[in-house]
Amino acid sequence: MKRSEKRILTTHLGSLVRPPELRAFAQSGIDRPREAAPDARYEETLIQATNEVVKKQAAAGIDIVSDGEFGKSSWSNYVLERISGFEIRSDQLRPVEWLGRDLERFSDIIAREMPSVLTGRPTEACVAPIEYRDHEPIRRAISNFQSALKGVAVEEAFLTAVAPASTAYDGINEYYKTEKEYMFALAEALRQEYLEIWKSGLLLQVDDAVLANMYDHLVAQSPERYREWAQLRVDALNHALRDIPEDRVRYHVCFGSWHVPHIADAPLEEIVDFIMQVRAGAYSIEAANPRHEHEWRVWQNGRLPKGKILIPGVITHHTITVEHPRLVADRIVRYANLVGPENVIAGTDCGFAQLDVIERVPEPVMWAKFEALAEGAALASKELF
Repeated sequence: MKRSEKRILTTHLGSLVRPPELRAFAQSGIDRPREAAPDARYEETLIQATNEVVKKQAAAGIDIVSDGEFGKSSWSNYVLERISGFEIRSDQLRPVEWLGRDLERFSDIIAREMPSVLTGRPTEACVAPIEYRDHEPIRRAISNFQSALKGVAVEEAFLTAVAPASTAYDGINEYYKTEKEYMFALAEALRQEYLEIWKSGLLLQVDDAVLANMYDHLVAQSPERYREWAQLRVDALNHALRDIPEDRVRYHVCFGSWHVPHIADAPLEEIVDFIMQVRAGAYSIEAANPRHEHEWRVWQNGRLPKGKILIPGVITHHTITVEHPRLVADRIVRYANLVGPENVIAGTDCGFAQLDVIERVPEPVMWAKFEALAEGAALASKELF
């Protein structure tokens, strides 16, 4: 994994706003084949879009790029299209737990942003052994991405995969005898995807929003309940990551991309020790939005282990305002002074499109934010190096 040894490197969190032609396929369902062969028109469009988005990232000044997650239907539940053991019960709606008490505080706002959560979401029931049954989508994604990278000047490239804690987050276990057996079965299945990415030579980024988002709901029961819940899921993730070199793994934790007030967010201080347990070389954490920007203080007392990299968000998906490069530079310098410039890579709070049909900011705004990120990193580099 590259470090910021001569200048501050830039990256983001993977999911980018899809171009209109890909969104049209998503709305028709053609991009989500189950047993049938992929639609040829969709595959051709996906390859072209991946080629284009890699070039755009490089042109915007992003050093460590992704495929935009263009071949995935979502940041998390895409994996239910690749593993066995689950059935989706649309007639059995589960209450949403991962919004915590914000669901009660801001029900009217949430009804506008995510209307389905007020009535509940379809249950993802585990009813049979969990196995990673379809390697073809991840292999196609790797192949498409590696082809798109040819001739493009970037430092490194990464692909994302979901963490055990964030898999089937509207799910219930009806098959395994214990919660531990269930979580480790998920981990073993997800490990197959992790290995595919690592063996390809790309960086693996593991996305884990739910580790933080379940905090408020579970702490309302008891702090011990959250710690027990989180520790099992960190242990399961480390089991899935075994034997994969830590310096090929990035771990991303966020507090949810939805545009609501976020009072129920976990304090970083309360979950950072779980994050630091994960066998990863770099940790990506929200740091630019107004609910979490103050949490740079968490890193004041040598919290980052030696040899690790911090990827703080210095631009955010939470607002369409484009950050000024000077503000971006100030945020970078603050973190560099805390943990060392070589241990900082400038990133984003979260992805810009958590589902294939969602855009958290309009696409032109996203690219303007990336340009501000690159300009801010250049300003910070002049000061730090």
